[in-house]
Amino acid sequence: MAEVDEKTELEPSELAETGAPRESIVNAGEDDAGVVEHLGVDKYVFAAFFGAGIGLAFLVGKMLAAWWSHLVEFPWVVRELPWLLRYAEDERPTYTTTIGAVVGIIAVVVCLRNERLRRWADDVALELSKVTWPKRETVTNGTIVVICAGIFATVYVGLLDRLWGFVTMLVYGA
Repeated sequence: MAEVDEKTELEPSELAETGAPRESIVNAGEDDAGVVEHLGVDKYVFAAFFGAGIGLAFLVGKMLAAWWSHLVEFPWVVRELPWLLRYAEDERPTYTTTIGAVVGIIAVVVCLRNERLRRWADDVALELSKVTWPKRETVTNGTIVVICAGIFATVYVGLLDRLWGFVTMLVYGA
């Protein structure tokens, strides 16, 4: 068991040198862990790729819808591609979103299968798992300090503006 504990402390570059799959090293010693616990830091990698795929699908869908709406304004395009007018304007987002979803899924699968990109994402997730995040109390106190400082600065600048406006009125007598 001591040997397993030593392996879990390996750096990302050392993980590749061991020859064992990274998941088996990171998750060694977890007997009856659930799926989420078993994935370790991989759950963050999968979530990031999934989120990027959704974002890409949304962008591609919206760009295709805008492009389609723009193309039907040109008579020569409609003459060459009459099927563009076959679908009503309110039906187009259904098709463009579907195409965007397919593009997003393909992009996620290609990225997940890219060994170099996947290794980089795994290393990033492994490093982020080592980060010590601040406690809720620390974040709350910091937020209160920032809000109070912002209010104080706003009041101070506002009072100076009024004071200098009053002095300017006295000097120039408008």
